[in-house]
Amino acid sequence: MGAEGRYEDYVYLEMLQREWERPAEEFGRLVHFPDGGRPSPRAALVLLFWTYFETRIERLHRTAMRSLPKRVLADQLRRYSGIGSRVFDLYRINFNTTYFDDLAAHGFERVSEMMKDIHHKRNDFAHGKPQAIDDATVQRLVEHLKDEHEAWIAVFNARVRSGLGET
Repeated sequence: MGAEGRYEDYVYLEMLQREWERPAEEFGRLVHFPDGGRPSPRAALVLLFWTYFETRIERLHRTAMRSLPKRVLADQLRRYSGIGSRVFDLYRINFNTTYFDDLAAHGFERVSEMMKDIHHKRNDFAHGKPQAIDDATVQRLVEHLKDEHEAWIAVFNARVRSGLGET
């Protein structure tokens, strides 16, 4: 139940569904952007998903490092506070691989590629290029959301079961 089960997880999932089902006419505020500079009207769905993903990665690291002294765990999470450093650097310290490579190693190559793409596009969005999250990105996430969820559970369970530094 550790991969999912917190109340917040269900709130995030409910919010993702609500954002996907929101009527298109509510997105009219973006029409003043030029075509090439306009994000998808549903870009918020990707941003919300990414926030949810960040909470799960923190949970994975906290669970994997639970046997460490609390001050060491807190130091590691503070030192590696950004999502990039958590899926690459801290993940490599804890598991000798990256999160994206772990997804692929567990048979979820397509999810790994999608997550890398969303990571880059979310960063582009946050750093002045909102058009990076386009309709194709939103559609790809929605189409692969179930696979991403299954991949997350598989990786979480394998990592929690194996412990730090083991495969």
